[in-house]
Amino acid sequence: MNLFTDIRTLVLSCLDTMVADGRLPEGLDTSNVSVEPPRDAGHGDMATNAAMVLAKPAGLKPRDIADGLAGLLADDPRISEATVAGPGFLNMRLDAGQWQGVVKTALSDERFGQSSLGQGRKVNVEYVSANPTGPLHVGHTRGAVFGDALASLLAYAGWDVTREYYINDGGAQVDVLARSAYLRYQEAHDLSVDWPDGTYPGDYLIEVGEALKEKYGDSLLDKGEQFWLAEIREFATEAMMDMIRADLKLLGVEMDVFSSEKALYGTGRIEGAIETLKQKGLIYRGTLEPPKGKLPEDWEPREQVLFKSTEYGDDVDRPVAKSDGSWTYFAPDIAYHYDKVTRGFDALIDVFGADHGGYVKRMKAAVSALSDEKVPLDIKLTQLVKLYKNGEPFKMSKRAGTFVTLRDVVEQVGPDVTRFHMLTRKNDAPLDFDFDKVTEQSKDNPVFYVQYAHARVNSVLRKATEAGVDVADATLAGADLSGLTHEAELKLAKSIAEWPRLVEIAARTNEPHRIAFYLYDLASDLHSLWNRGNDDVSLRFLQEGDTAATQAKIALIRAAAIVISHGLGILGVTPADEMR
Repeated sequence: MNLFTDIRTLVLSCLDTMVADGRLPEGLDTSNVSVEPPRDAGHGDMATNAAMVLAKPAGLKPRDIADGLAGLLADDPRISEATVAGPGFLNMRLDAGQWQGVVKTALSDERFGQSSLGQGRKVNVEYVSANPTGPLHVGHTRGAVFGDALASLLAYAGWDVTREYYINDGGAQVDVLARSAYLRYQEAHDLSVDWPDGTYPGDYLIEVGEALKEKYGDSLLDKGEQFWLAEIREFATEAMMDMIRADLKLLGVEMDVFSSEKALYGTGRIEGAIETLKQKGLIYRGTLEPPKGKLPEDWEPREQVLFKSTEYGDDVDRPVAKSDGSWTYFAPDIAYHYDKVTRGFDALIDVFGADHGGYVKRMKAAVSALSDEKVPLDIKLTQLVKLYKNGEPFKMSKRAGTFVTLRDVVEQVGPDVTRFHMLTRKNDAPLDFDFDKVTEQSKDNPVFYVQYAHARVNSVLRKATEAGVDVADATLAGADLSGLTHEAELKLAKSIAEWPRLVEIAARTNEPHRIAFYLYDLASDLHSLWNRGNDDVSLRFLQEGDTAATQAKIALIRAAAIVISHGLGILGVTPADEMR
């Protein structure tokens, strides 16, 4: 049930009536007619832009359309008032029974809030995709939480979702990993080593060195890297991926697919993807213009194999092969995305770190070209996370060597707090993560505030049960809710009614942070109603000697708790039954 969709359907029906009786011309495009909450809640419960968007094509004044529409809407029993404001804004107030009906639906329909927006279409959400050279850091944590919540949101909204991790194991960084692991292997044999610049000195490779000693003994000591580089690279990469999988699991993230960049080389898949672009006339040999601004000292014009990405909105064409014939880093990424296109996905989403901003246009161009513009690619960038503790920047992790790891964060505050707080800002906005503030019990801490609302409802349910009141959801759904008419009660019901609409908006925009924002507002309305009961006995949830009134009031807050639970589920956060 989406009450906003229902009222929009009513508005469209009234417009059809106005066409039928000659007040509007036939053939008007009503696709942009919307029904949504007014900017000022004092104006009503819902507002429609129908008169404003139809006036010009209808050749009429907005006010004339709005007046006619208001009269028809007012005749419907669901609408208690329809008023025209300004040049043609149409505001509506709904009968209280509509909001009470939403409460019943939330209690009785397990799918309340879920949507068929995705229509079962297949979407691939790729996120984290860190180099397998060490533990995940706090930046990866934000990308992991965002990507996982987005995947859950899309599944909730009717998409067939695949969660995917792209292992960047085809570049030079995995050779550096192998050399670093070899140094730990030497240390495991009590040899003194020097750590050259650019290697990975974190403690996390100590165990890898010990494991290499156990497997190879001293057989690799004093041998050139041509004898051990390939084997140790594979061994160390797999060890790092095991660690990454364990860290993701600690955060509650589990991938459906792990794809390897290395697997693209020597298999013809890169060549096949580039050949596909070539057959479309999009690959050519050429020389790029010099970069704007101050030229790098080593820049010189070189003929390269280029992809005509400018034909698909990019700023410049992009090289896919270097002057020596070797592939650029862009070529395997093209092949990887071509693989996703050929796997039959209807849409692709990549979650990248902020440092990949310059990569967005070229990757979108490649997917657009490879799919004949049939498969959209949305790239979401996650901005940096600044860590604080005791009011001071928090920067170091001995285990990682130079940064704070995902495990550091989760072990200090837990996965629920980590996940929720990572979604308290839009993905492309910087985020401050203060270890003290994210665990404090106050309204200023959204994690606590939402969890506390859910726990409060469960507390009421326990007390009602102890008093002999039946508070099963089926019983509450059948309760007489006509007495829920106080403004604070209706405000909470209206917030509950926003849930299905909010889910669709968040899914359309690929913005799971909207769920966190909504849950905070919903919790605020519940806490406000709770506090009003301190002064007004009639608003208390337990009405002594009046079981029917008690069940009605508990039905309202139980419906809110159900929505909170569903919302937290999308975010990957476990609802709190009690707070300690």
